[in-house]
This record gives sequence, C-alpha cells and structure tokens, in this order.
Amino acid sequence: MSLDTFLLAMAAPQSGANPLVSLIPVVAMLAIFYFVLVLPMKRKQQKVQSFLEALKEGDRVVTSGGLYGTITKLKDDAVQLQIAQNVRVDCSRNAVVGYQGQPPVESNS
Repeated sequence: MSLDTFLLAMAAPQSGANPLVSLIPVVAMLAIFYFVLVLPMKRKQQKVQSFLEALKEGDRVVTSGGLYGTITKLKDDAVQLQIAQNVRVDCSRNAVVGYQGQPPVESNS
C-alpha cells in the first residue's frame, strides 16, 4: 500500500456519520476552556480595573514593590504617594495593589 492510497483512504468520507457529531467534543472543550480559564480572568481584570478607577487622594495604599503610602495626587496613568514626611514618589497606577491593612485586590475571590 503506497502513501497516496493510504491518504485517500483516510480522506474518504464515512458513510452514515453526521459531520456535526464530530464537532461536539471540540465545542465542549472550547466551552470548558472559556468557563474555567477566560471568564474568571475577565472578572478578576474588571475587579482590578474598578479598584484602580476608584482611587482617590488621601487613600492609604500599598504598591506591588511593597511601598506603603498615602495618595497625594492622581494623574491618568500615575499616582503620587507620600511615603514619609516631605517624601513623595510617583509610581504607576497599575503598581497599586490594594489598601493598607487589606489583602491585595488580585488575591480576593
């Protein structure tokens, strides 16, 4: 049996089998993938985004680098933190992970 004959035999349509039945496992795997991985990740991302949008001056926050400070100024993509008396630093808004004394926003379920 040559390779060409083998490939033709594999490509031959099966009699009586509905082609939609072969798509059921693929659709089921995609649905499981969506509900197990994509949907929780979207919810987490929306929760973090709403937290970052709700930041205001005077909030006591923690950054991903471990800096504790009070927000003194808000910009579009950055915040200014007062980390000690007369010491202010600018950091990315995305670096703020939570409020002081509370668990980070990402780890909340």
